[in-house]
Amino acid sequence: MAYDLQPVKAPRLAGIILKLFANLTESKWTRWLLLPELYKAAGIPKLRDMKVAEPTGVHPFNIPTRRQKEMKPIATSELDYFLNNPSQGEGPTITDYARAYRSGETTPVTVAEKAIKAMVSSNDESPPLNAFTFFEEENVRAQAKSSVERIKDGKPLSILDGVPIAVKDELDMVPFPTTVGTKFLGAEPTKHDATVVSRLREAGALLIGKTNMHEIGIGVTGLNPHHGVVRNPHNVDHYSGGSSSGSAAAVAAGICPGAIGADGGGSIRIPAALCGVVGLKATFGRVSEHGAAPLCWSVAHVGPIAASVDDTAILYSIIAGADKQDYWSMRQPPVHLYGMNWDELKGMKFGIYPEWFKDASADVVARCENAIKLLENAGAEKMEIEIPNLDAFRIAHAITISSEMAMAMDQYYDKHRKDFGLDVRINLAMARSFTSRDYIKAQRVRTLAKKEFQRVLNDVDVIITPATARTAPPIPNDALPNGESNLEVLTELMRFSSMANLTGLPALSVPVGYDSEGLPVGMQLIGRAWEESMLLRLAKVVENGIENRKPSLWYQMLQ
Repeated sequence: MAYDLQPVKAPRLAGIILKLFANLTESKWTRWLLLPELYKAAGIPKLRDMKVAEPTGVHPFNIPTRRQKEMKPIATSELDYFLNNPSQGEGPTITDYARAYRSGETTPVTVAEKAIKAMVSSNDESPPLNAFTFFEEENVRAQAKSSVERIKDGKPLSILDGVPIAVKDELDMVPFPTTVGTKFLGAEPTKHDATVVSRLREAGALLIGKTNMHEIGIGVTGLNPHHGVVRNPHNVDHYSGGSSSGSAAAVAAGICPGAIGADGGGSIRIPAALCGVVGLKATFGRVSEHGAAPLCWSVAHVGPIAASVDDTAILYSIIAGADKQDYWSMRQPPVHLYGMNWDELKGMKFGIYPEWFKDASADVVARCENAIKLLENAGAEKMEIEIPNLDAFRIAHAITISSEMAMAMDQYYDKHRKDFGLDVRINLAMARSFTSRDYIKAQRVRTLAKKEFQRVLNDVDVIITPATARTAPPIPNDALPNGESNLEVLTELMRFSSMANLTGLPALSVPVGYDSEGLPVGMQLIGRAWEESMLLRLAKVVENGIENRKPSLWYQMLQ
C-alpha cells in the first residue's frame, strides 16, 4: 500500500497581492481563470475522478456498543477525587485552585482581580497577546463574590467553583456578543448561554471572558485582521495556531487553567499543540453544540483546552453529556473516566502508520518517538498499521467543512463580503464554487474513511500521530495586519487532525516536549468512538514522563 497524502503546493500571498487575488477570485469575470488552479492545488480534481461505491453519510455518528451503554456515568461530586490526587505541572491546575480556596490560601475574589489584571495587561503588551476579545470586570468580580460565599459555607458547586475559565468567541455567553471572529456579527449581546457555558456556570466556574479566534474558524494560524493576531506565549513572534487561538494562548500563558474551544478540522488540537497544552475533541455528539455558531455542523465539536490531562478530564466531564437541544447528543452512552488513572498499560495496543507518522519535521517526529517509548515502557504494545486513501479523506474533509461554512455565511455574503478578512474571502469564494456533486462525493468518501478507521481500531486501541507536522510558524511581518494565504503551512498544521473530524472519532493532543527553538510539540491520540477515557489514560502516562516549561509570557495567578 502506498502512502498517498500529498502536500499542497501553492504560492504564499500577502499584502497588496493578497488583496488583489481576493478581488479576482470574487469577480465573475476572472474567478473562472483562477479557480481551476486553486482546485488543482487543493486536490479537488482527484476526488472528482475517484470511484466510490459507498453510500452517502452526512453525519459521522457512531453507534455505541452494548458495553459502552452499560458504563457507569460519572457524577460531578466524583471529580473531588482530583483534590486528593493532584497532577504535576508547571502551572496552577484546576485542582491547585480548588485546594487553595478550600485551605484559605487565596480566594476567588483575589484570583478574579489577578485575572482581570492579566487580561488587560496581555492585551496591552507590546506586542499584545490578543487572547481575549471580551470581558467585563464587574461581571467577573460578581461571579467571584458568589463563589467565595459558597466555599465559605462549605457548599462549592463543584471542584470548578471559582476557577477561572475562558470561552471561545464561537459560543454564546451572557452578557457578551458572539462575533465568531468577524467585525460585523454579534451586534447585540446574546440573551442565552450555550449549553456548554451553562454547564460550566452551574458548576461554579469563574467565566472570565471570551477568547479571540481565527475568523469564522476557517484558518488555523490565529491571525485575525479584526481583533488582532493571537501570539504564542512561548514566543510572541510565532503563531498560536487556531482557530481556538485565544483559548490555547490564555491557558498556556497561565491566565486560566482551562478554556473552551471548538474544532471542525483540528481547531482545538492544533493550537493546543503549538502552545504546549492539552486539547480534546471528543466523539461527534458527545458535547452539545447548542449555542455554538452553526459553522460546519457535520464536523463540528466543542471541547476543552487545559493545562493538564486532569484538567482536561474535569472540564470534559462537566460539559459532556446528552442535551435535548442538540439532537446528535441524545444517543450517546454515559460519560465516564473509567481507568483514566491506571498507569499500567499492559494489554493495550496502539497503531502507528510509519509513513504518516514520519511525515513531519525531524524535531516533531523525534519528540513523538520519545513519547511512544513512555507508552511501551508502561506495557503498551506498538503495532504497525496502514490506512489507504488518506489524501482523498483530506480532500473530502476540505470540501465538507468549506462548503458548510460557505452555506453558514451565505445569508451575510452579499452585504458583508468585503467585511471578511482577505484569506477568508478567498476561501469562501472557492467554497461557493463547489457543486452539490462535490459535496455528495465527499460524503461518500467520508463513509469509506469511517470504514477504514474502524477496521484499524478493531485491531488497536488507539492510533497515534504527531498533532501537527511542524511547530508554531513565525508570524511574517508582511502578514500584518491583513493576513496571508499560505496553503503549504495550512496543510502542515492540519496533516493529522482532520481525519478525526471526518470520521467523528475522539482525538486528543498532548504535549511531548520542545523543538530546537524551544517551541512546543504535540502528539495526537485517536480512539474508538465514546472512549475518551482511553485517550486520557494514555495521555496521562505521556504527561508524567515529559518535561514541562513555563512560556516566556506567563502570568502567575496563585502566588
